Amino acid sequence: MLNKAILVGRLTADPELRQTPNGISVISFSIACDRPYSRGGERQTDFINIVAWRSTAEFIAKYFHKGNAIAIDGSIQTRRYTDKDGNNRTAFEVQADHVSFVESKSASAASQMPQPMAAPAAAPTQNSPAASYASGDLGDFEELDSDDDLPF
Repeated sequence: MLNKAILVGRLTADPELRQTPNGISVISFSIACDRPYSRGGERQTDFINIVAWRSTAEFIAKYFHKGNAIAIDGSIQTRRYTDKDGNNRTAFEVQADHVSFVESKSASAASQMPQPMAAPAAAPTQNSPAASYASGDLGDFEELDSDDDLPF
């Protein structure tokens, strides 16, 4: 059987590192992943719950903050629990096995700062001439003896 999840999204809040009673590091957070299509001109976003353990959890807590893009490689897991009203519930989350950076440190820092509203940039214009490629002629090649030996 195969259970593999690969996601790229942005953290919806600062992740908070916790410890189990046995001293094992664990972190839970969610990421926002835009769908590749829009419905009626409005983009759809999925919010996916993630959990990470031990050194992966410590790595996330140290280097990732709200708004940072993150790549996650892991598996989908389910948990069953009873809520405060006595109803049986099932939680779906991705257990992160490996995480990595998606953007540069400067881009990541820029996503942390509020950006002023700006007018849309004008479309870039190309002032450089298009590349041209000259065609070769038969004088550019030499004939090799056909003694079945390779020339190298």
